[in-house]
Amino acid sequence: MPEQEDRDPSAGAARATRDAEGAGGGAGGEVDWEAERRRRRARFLRELAEARALRDRVQPRRAKAARLRHAMRMRTFRW
Repeated sequence: MPEQEDRDPSAGAARATRDAEGAGGGAGGEVDWEAERRRRRARFLRELAEARALRDRVQPRRAKAARLRHAMRMRTFRW
């Protein structure tokens, strides 16, 4: 599914400008790539947490069972 920023036509122009600036310096492009990767990962983790919260609200019995199983695993875990 395309992200909101990808649908915005002005975002494409801004991205092209950033790419043109990053193409001049090798180290700057690498930093931008890492920052973009971290932003995408953070967005993914936020959406995953939101999906889990929604599933827990929709299926409370299954969520409770999962919590109890997790608690039991943590109690029996040995360092």
